[in-house]
Amino acid sequence: MSAARPDAATAPPFRHDWQRHEIETLLTQPFNDLLFQAQGVHRRHFDPNAVQISTLLSIKTGACPEDCKYCPQSGHYNTGLEREKLMQVEAVLEEARKALAVGASRFCMGAAWKNPRARDMPYVLEMVRGVRAMGLETCMTLGMLTRDQAEALEDAGLDYYNHNLDTSPEYYGEIITTRTYADRLETLDHVRQAGMKICSGGILGMGESVNDRAGLLQQLANLPVHPESVPINMLIRIEGTPLAHIEDLDPLEFVRTIAVARILMPASHVRLAAGRELMSDETQALAFFAGANSIFYGERLLTAQNPQANHDQRLFKRLGLYPEPRHDVDDATHEAVLNDQIRKAQVAAMTTDAAAH
Repeated sequence: MSAARPDAATAPPFRHDWQRHEIETLLTQPFNDLLFQAQGVHRRHFDPNAVQISTLLSIKTGACPEDCKYCPQSGHYNTGLEREKLMQVEAVLEEARKALAVGASRFCMGAAWKNPRARDMPYVLEMVRGVRAMGLETCMTLGMLTRDQAEALEDAGLDYYNHNLDTSPEYYGEIITTRTYADRLETLDHVRQAGMKICSGGILGMGESVNDRAGLLQQLANLPVHPESVPINMLIRIEGTPLAHIEDLDPLEFVRTIAVARILMPASHVRLAAGRELMSDETQALAFFAGANSIFYGERLLTAQNPQANHDQRLFKRLGLYPEPRHDVDDATHEAVLNDQIRKAQVAAMTTDAAAH
C-alpha cells in the first residue's frame, strides 16, 4: 500500500465477513451520509488529494475466445475491431518509457487471451523485466493463469495481476458463459499464493441490480486479503456487442459504488477505470471525493478512448489533486536498471521472433 495516513493505525480492523444486506444498506443510504462516511475512511488511509497514475497498453488485441457481452475484443462479436498480434517486446518497452516520462507510476499490459500460451510466456516475462527495470510498477492482465504461470510472472518481477470478477455470482451467467466465476476466483488465488498483488474489480451499467453491485463488492471485500487495487469500470457501449443498447447507468449510482468500495476496502486503491471519458468533470470530482484515488492516464484504455492527458491535467489543477509518488524500488530493481542496456541486446533478438506470433 502507498501513501498511508499516519492515523490508519488507529482505524478499526478490516472486515472480511460482510453480508449482502449490509452492503446494500450502505449503497442505498442518503447520498450525503454515504459520501461523508467514505471520505472519512479515505482520509484515515490515504492522502486525500493524491491520485495514483497508471497507463494501460494492449499488447495483443482482438480475437479473444471468451464471450463477455461487454467486450469488443471477443471473437464472438463483429465490432469492427482490427485484430493485432502480440506486440514486439521493444515496442512495449518504448511505450513504457513514454508512460514514465509523463508521470505514470504503474504500467499495465493487457492481452486478449483466455489464458497465455506456453510459446507466448517468454516474451511476456521479458516485457515485465524490462518495464520493472525502468522503476515502474508492473501490472498485467492475460486471462486465466495456472499456478506455474503465476509463479513465473512473480519471479519475473510482476507487481500486480488484474483479473476482474465483473459482477455478482448470480448475474455473472448473464454476461459470460465461457469462463466460470470459480475460474476467476481460482486465478486470483494463484496470483495471491505466488506473492503478487491483486487488481480486481468489476463493471457497472450492464443491467445489473443494486443487489448485484452489492454482491460484486461482497466477493471482493471478503477475499482473504483485500485486492490492493479495485478498478470500478463504467460500461462502454460498443456497437456490435450484446450490451450496445442497454440503458445508461445513473452517474450517482456509479459514485455510490465507489464510496462503498472505499468503505469496505479501506486501504485499497479504488480506480476510476473504463468509462471515464463518458463522465463529466463533476461526476469525476464526486468519485474522487467518494474515495477513488487511481486512474488510467493517456489517450487509450485497451481499445476504448480515455480522456486526453491535458484534460486530466486541467481537472487535477481545478480540484487540487496531484499524482501519487512512485514507490521506492528494491535493490533487485536497481540492479536491473544497471543491466537494462545489456538486456536490450537480448531483447532485439527476441522481438523479431515475437512479430511472427
